[in-house]
Amino acid sequence: MLDIYLLRSESSLISCNILPGIRDRNGLLFEVEWDEVCREPKVEIIVPLYHKRDVLGLQAFLLEKFNLWAGNGSCVEEIRKNYTDIIFEGLKRHVPKKSRVIIRTPNTVTEK
Repeated sequence: MLDIYLLRSESSLISCNILPGIRDRNGLLFEVEWDEVCREPKVEIIVPLYHKRDVLGLQAFLLEKFNLWAGNGSCVEEIRKNYTDIIFEGLKRHVPKKSRVIIRTPNTVTEK
């Protein structure tokens, strides 16, 4: 139970008492507010599944877009921007994604 308390905000503590225990051990009695406000929200994230990518489709896509970013008349910044846009578009089209729900706590991330 101490773990549950340590993950909650300090403002939820009402009182804390030390109780006599067995031999040289003492117990702790926490009185806390237990409401839904202190719960951490679940967060949904999208995870790319690179191991299931469409390699041939991605290669064909990149060959098709090669002239767009390799043009000689463009400045370096424009070539870089076109390159990153093409890479992200290729990943979006040819790499499947999976949705995962995680619960964020102060020290850990739990995956469900």
